[in-house]
Amino acid sequence: MNPDPPEDAFNRRAIPAVAVETTWSASDGHEIRRIDWPGAGTGVSEASRGSILFFPGRGDNYEKYLEALHQWHEAGWKVTAADWRGQAGSGRLGGDAITGHIEDYSVWIDDLAAFWNDWTASTPGPHILSGHSMGGHLVLRGLVEKRVAPDAMFLSAPMLGFFGNILPRSFMHGATKLIKRLRGDTTQAWKWSEKPGEIPVGRINLLTHDKERYEDELWWRENRPELVMGPGSWGWVERGYASMGALFAPGVLEAVETPVLLIGTSNDKLVDMKAIKEAAERLPNGELLAFGKEAHHEILREVDAVRDRAMNGIAEFLDRTAPKT
Repeated sequence: MNPDPPEDAFNRRAIPAVAVETTWSASDGHEIRRIDWPGAGTGVSEASRGSILFFPGRGDNYEKYLEALHQWHEAGWKVTAADWRGQAGSGRLGGDAITGHIEDYSVWIDDLAAFWNDWTASTPGPHILSGHSMGGHLVLRGLVEKRVAPDAMFLSAPMLGFFGNILPRSFMHGATKLIKRLRGDTTQAWKWSEKPGEIPVGRINLLTHDKERYEDELWWRENRPELVMGPGSWGWVERGYASMGALFAPGVLEAVETPVLLIGTSNDKLVDMKAIKEAAERLPNGELLAFGKEAHHEILREVDAVRDRAMNGIAEFLDRTAPKT
């Protein structure tokens, strides 16, 4: 057990008293977890600064981002975060309790659009949409398909390409289609560990240099077992390639006028930094905040020097692109 944090430090292993955990029902009745902050010093119905909606990545949960969410709350934003259907505490869509599966990413886009409509109707503007990793991919796709209309968007290490692919996306997509047909769409696409749900040795080296922040996730997995998720399915991988292909089709990103900040690191071993750079260049109002060897994939959960630069960059971007109304 880690010692209790200093009185003036944020406790990343507790839900803040001001935050409220509830569920949201999709049109088919599927229950999706959410957490809401009212905005510091603004009461429960309105915020002085605006509203931020954040979605985590594949295999993630909003508990991992409590520190960032609360920091935005302290800056006056009304803050909401939610699971994706089939992840964390929002059920599973595959054949077991560990594998992350989806029939098609459009299921998530439909959920995003419906959640967005409900959320914007009950929160003050400007409205900001954000996501990490797969969450960044999905909210950007929702934007290019005009299913959501944020005033600005920021993306942390968005999953716009898989790390390590040296062959064209179309070739990899074709290969995964074949594997999915041969092995089954709900079969795990990579090895996790000898025991289902057990954290692989060395996983920290893919995510963050900050040991204590990394261990926060392990604490939440132990105390909320429903959050545990292992590998994605072959269906998830194949549909991921299809969705990436749609995002990078000619003219798609170029048609987006919304200001978008993309945050990435060349040291990422999970998503492709080259794809992030390409998106930033093709988006008319895209901006890139780039890191190097000092940052792993989870930039918002990195050591203070890295994390502070990212959080300050987000604040400066929002002050310019979505000023207080």
